[in-house]
Amino acid sequence: MPRVAVLLADGFEEVEAMAIVDVLRRAAIDVVVAGLHEGPVVSARRVRVLPDSLIDSVMADDFDMIVLPGGQPGSDNLNADPRVKTLIADFHRKGKFTAAICAAPFVLANAGVIGGKRVTSYPSYRDKLGSALYEERTVVEDGTVLTSRGPGTALCFGLALVEKLAGKEKAREIRDGMLIGKACD
Repeated sequence: MPRVAVLLADGFEEVEAMAIVDVLRRAAIDVVVAGLHEGPVVSARRVRVLPDSLIDSVMADDFDMIVLPGGQPGSDNLNADPRVKTLIADFHRKGKFTAAICAAPFVLANAGVIGGKRVTSYPSYRDKLGSALYEERTVVEDGTVLTSRGPGTALCFGLALVEKLAGKEKAREIRDGMLIGKACD
């Protein structure tokens, strides 16, 4: 069974984080929500989420993918934590999937994994992605890097992650079961 680590920092975008976790778990993918500190992580709109574990217990060898929800100041908090950049670089070096949505592709840029790759992000982060090749699409995949734009694209992003880890049929099954229709095609 595929395993995914979803990192949460205070100020995360709750729609992005919860939609991604929900869609992945509907596909029977093992998701570990990892916080940067002990106790609840508080979202941008003060929703408290109790992570499954701490970031210190996440090792690239134990997972197939790492996902960074966006939001502010959540993305800045992820970016400021050296453990996050080390972990992203380790996933990337080992050929594992790295995924980010909204402002979080900025964290991937600062971890050195999207240079020269096609990506997307929240529009105001377009110029903060270094040498990445920006595209205005709902979800952009380039090799092992997957990115998306924001809260309104979170379900489509989750389905794209399911497709990568469990195949097109499973993604279609989840999409149809959630009545998403062709919005993500």
